[in-house]
Amino acid sequence: MISTLRNAWKIPDLRSKIVYTFMMLVIFRLGSVIPVPGINIDYVRAIVSQAGLLGFFDLFSGGAFGNMTIFALSITPYITASIIMQLLTIAIPSLEEMAKEGEEGRKKIAQYTRYATVVLALIQAAGISIGLFGSALISRDPFSVTVVVLTLTAGTAFLMWLGEQITEKGIGNGISLLIFAGIVSRVPFSIKEIWFQLQQGTLSPISLIVFLALSVVIIAAVVAIQEGTRKIPVQYAKRVVGRKMYGGQSSHIPLKVNQSGVIPVIFAMSLLSFPQTISLFFGQDSGFANWVATWLNPNSINIWGVVIYSLLSAVLIIFFTYFYTAITFNPVEISTNMKKHGGFIPGIRPGKPTTDYLNKVLNRITLAGAVFLATIALLPTILMRITGMQIAFGGTALLIVVGVALETMKQVEAQMLMRHYQGFLK
Repeated sequence: MISTLRNAWKIPDLRSKIVYTFMMLVIFRLGSVIPVPGINIDYVRAIVSQAGLLGFFDLFSGGAFGNMTIFALSITPYITASIIMQLLTIAIPSLEEMAKEGEEGRKKIAQYTRYATVVLALIQAAGISIGLFGSALISRDPFSVTVVVLTLTAGTAFLMWLGEQITEKGIGNGISLLIFAGIVSRVPFSIKEIWFQLQQGTLSPISLIVFLALSVVIIAAVVAIQEGTRKIPVQYAKRVVGRKMYGGQSSHIPLKVNQSGVIPVIFAMSLLSFPQTISLFFGQDSGFANWVATWLNPNSINIWGVVIYSLLSAVLIIFFTYFYTAITFNPVEISTNMKKHGGFIPGIRPGKPTTDYLNKVLNRITLAGAVFLATIALLPTILMRITGMQIAFGGTALLIVVGVALETMKQVEAQMLMRHYQGFLK
């Protein structure tokens, strides 16, 4: 990875893309320390430190939520809006036709997603300002509340724009990189917490060693699964066009074990935070907020609350893995293209039998990838319940960090390979 980055730095346009991405992430981190006007930050920190699920949300915002900065809502409303739009694209025929129109259709859907993001951000900002952190408002007059709501909403809208700019002009997926930067920025804080627990004697060195060993295993496993592919052999028949003979060569279709990357984990996390968003309107001491904290919280005192949260998380991760794989890989289209070019899978007839075979193989390896994602996401939570360690940097965070790093490096390598081809053609 280091050698790839070193080689990429030598290419002028790639270097400018890397610098641009880095500067956008610096802007993101700068905005994460600018407080929202009219809020008592100490009160907010006290609430976030007591509520487990809020602390989990604070991790993915890079500490912006706990410090009530302009980026406190993070990019979560955009992710939720993306989930809603993708589900509606399947349910509503007009949106499905729009998605098939190509670039123009995708631009329209992206525009609808932006509108939905602003609406969701407004709802969440109102819930935080009026409900959960209502007592943190220095002044409760309508003007002060409006300023807080609009500031939080504008922060999310700016992050959405920032992510799109990184995707368009930088390296990697902008939204994923913003989440990546937020999680990585909390690593020093997590190390400080672990050191404090060791000094206080609340954490044993053996438990720390076990957790670190498990983290290394998780990282290695994520890399192995992300890189794992099932190669489907494809043979192309010989055909004569004029005086030339084409085809006759062998190739393969690489089916990735984890076709969807870390998207299912991010989607599941966003969906599970939705009840928490609703509870913001009722306040921290309300019955609904207490119910969410008890039964939908990975750090709940009630063991059954942890079990329910873990099961829901696993089911959602598996569902979104299949859902996103179905969107990104179309066996019917692959089969049709193979048939047009005289390709076939040895032992399988072209057409529908090929489509059925690809579906069968894809379903099997997707199940393996989905179960793996769910297991890795939940394993550290189980370990923390057993060892008593209380650190935020768990399996979900590790999955996202390693997955985003791998995907970004692949994009860098693809950009370098494309430029090598261009140089060869010149």
